[in-house]
Amino acid sequence: MDAKKILVVDDSALTRRVLCDIINSDKRFTVEGMANNGVEALKMLETTRFDGIITDINMPKMGGLEFLKELKIRKRDERVMVLSTETSEGARVTMDALELGAVDFIQKPQSAIYSKDQDFIKRFFEILEAVVLSNRKASSGIFRNTVVIRPGGMIVKVDNTQVPREGKGNKLVAIASSTGGPKALQSVIPRLPKNLDAPVMIVQHMPVGFTKSLADRLNSMSELSVSEAVDGEVLEKGHVYISKGGAHLNYVEQNGRGRIAYTDEPSREGVKPCANYMFESLVKSPFHSIVCVVLTGMGKDGTEGIQNLVKAKKCHIIAQDEKSCVVNGMPGSIVSTGLVNEVVDLDQVAQAILANVGVR
Repeated sequence: MDAKKILVVDDSALTRRVLCDIINSDKRFTVEGMANNGVEALKMLETTRFDGIITDINMPKMGGLEFLKELKIRKRDERVMVLSTETSEGARVTMDALELGAVDFIQKPQSAIYSKDQDFIKRFFEILEAVVLSNRKASSGIFRNTVVIRPGGMIVKVDNTQVPREGKGNKLVAIASSTGGPKALQSVIPRLPKNLDAPVMIVQHMPVGFTKSLADRLNSMSELSVSEAVDGEVLEKGHVYISKGGAHLNYVEQNGRGRIAYTDEPSREGVKPCANYMFESLVKSPFHSIVCVVLTGMGKDGTEGIQNLVKAKKCHIIAQDEKSCVVNGMPGSIVSTGLVNEVVDLDQVAQAILANVGVR
């Protein structure tokens, strides 16, 4: 198989050299071009076809966000991986980049020494592989499942007039997502009504510092309240709790009330937070039924946790279908178990949740 051709876009000569050394160390990939900024990159795209693009955000003449906008305007379908920073502003801008069509991101090496760390290199190639081999249609800048916002600012939600009201027993929604997840969640959470008859717990694979920006972005788009989950807080219906990066999200029962609890076990399935812990923490919960949702993502996180959960709890399992996934690893894994009740297009996930949870 021919090596995948990569374009590296960064105004730092040192960063370009470091990334080139990493990429060229794997025979699956080769650096086919380098550019100082978005203007140079666009010119190169006129004559050369690349399988993937790695771009910085802050660059002279044309930065990463403007570059992504141009790719969208020109209807380019190259898959893009963004280099991000750990700052709160960097996290916010990274969310902007994902909305504009970037498939995923990795935190920019702070030094040449850090870039030689084997954990960083392993993670770098995992993301690059997912970006380059991802679903071209689902990961393009023109993403057909993005929530439609009407001129007046109203979000077009799914129809909730036919869903059950005050259904039997307490219910909970638990969602797992990874690569492509931030954008996929924007097609699910804003479509749910504020009177949803269940709390929602989400594990989205992201590093420390980025999940709050994701939660804030979803909260600004949604009728439901969305926040980065806080250790010890009580779960409320109609509220979405997103696990913070670097810790595992769990459900615990304290003083007769369900609460958020973080644990610090090692990474599992190579990720932290890991959705398996979330699903398994619900085994002894008092919920009458649990809706488990597995969205786009590489790997198989969520499968083992759901397999353990269904032994003890009534579950309705929803998987995103392959054609609307950026990466079908996680949904494909749970589908292969035969436990899934529904495999649906991303546009139908919110409706499927509502049909099984109802409204208050």
